[in-house]
Amino acid sequence: MTKRYAPATERNRDAILEVLRGRLPDEGTVLEISAGTGQHAAFFAPRLGARYWLPTDIDEINLASIASWRDETAPINLLPPQALNVLDVAWPVETAELPAPISAVVNINMVHIAPWSCCEALFAGAARLLEPGATLLLYGPFRREGQHTSASNASFDHQLRSQDPQWGVRDLEAVINVALDHGFECREVIEMPANNLSVIFGCL
Repeated sequence: MTKRYAPATERNRDAILEVLRGRLPDEGTVLEISAGTGQHAAFFAPRLGARYWLPTDIDEINLASIASWRDETAPINLLPPQALNVLDVAWPVETAELPAPISAVVNINMVHIAPWSCCEALFAGAARLLEPGATLLLYGPFRREGQHTSASNASFDHQLRSQDPQWGVRDLEAVINVALDHGFECREVIEMPANNLSVIFGCL
């Protein structure tokens, strides 16, 4: 059985979808970085109209799971998953044949379970792909002004750092500074259920 299931995805998908509906461009290809199980891709794609959805991940097990979700749900605008490591100097999608140009990048729950260099590489890669005015969305837990927004996030941060010292809930202000360094401005910060945030960036 290659299809994987993450309960948290079921809980947060409707709230994230509402954010996406109001902030993604009306057309083009949405590039999802670190698509995980593929549940988000299978849920979002058929509900986002004319936009194509391209899920990517570094992990072969996740890529197989994404393909299984795609085969089961079969939305016509959900593209086959592609391997992508944000730390690569060039991403394969930069030269891939796509049905429409990449007009947005979405990254859900990655920057806190990856080294900080992955956050920097995410914005660097998005800057290579996106035209001015395009959208990049981050979703997940963040600290604000150096403080956790809840006791549960503080506990989660401790758990992450005990697994890997390079992981951890990031300071939103540090992420915004990285974004600025790569030509993105923070347009909006949206409070989400379970003490998460959606952070919307625009390519300058």
